[in-house]
Amino acid sequence: MSVRIQPSSQVDETAELGEGTTIWDLAQIREEARLGRGCIVGRGAYVGPGVRIGDHVKLQNYALVYEPAELGDGVFIGPAAVLTNDFYPRSVEPDGTLKRDGDWEPAGVVVAEGASLGARSVCVAGVRVGRWALVAAGAVVSRDVPDFALVAGVPARRIGWVGRAGVRLVERAGEPGVWECPRTGALHEEKDGALVERNRRN
Repeated sequence: MSVRIQPSSQVDETAELGEGTTIWDLAQIREEARLGRGCIVGRGAYVGPGVRIGDHVKLQNYALVYEPAELGDGVFIGPAAVLTNDFYPRSVEPDGTLKRDGDWEPAGVVVAEGASLGARSVCVAGVRVGRWALVAAGAVVSRDVPDFALVAGVPARRIGWVGRAGVRLVERAGEPGVWECPRTGALHEEKDGALVERNRRN
């Protein structure tokens, strides 16, 4: 296995790409970004300076991941999804002068292991998307998303739970707070607004 980089992409010489990673046409990987093994960066996607990306991550076409974002292993970023990094975006200062790099403090989005962001979703600066969570297409995430949560809407709100397979969980009859994956049969328990896997060794 080796790294595959399309000629039309731009990969800074200081970026680190893991074994088996593929960078497709017109994608841009900025300085000191670090991508793990087996990643796929789609056409026109952008990875900002110093961004940290784990193994087996997929960035679909035109996804924008601004620094200093951190993506865990197995994360999926859908087409044209955006991870922002500025709480108070302005092009100019109050006196009309152009803002420069040192005139604001970037705040990165964290997307934990196995989580997925749907097409054209937006994660606002500083939020954390929990492990194996699923953000619906077009959602705007303005607050942290719990592990295994299914969120949708503007602003995004939890509408259910999902398992590792990405399928919406079903509450077991006669067992309040116990949720089952229809695909894998894996069980989860809900307590105090959080969901944990039952009897799984991580």
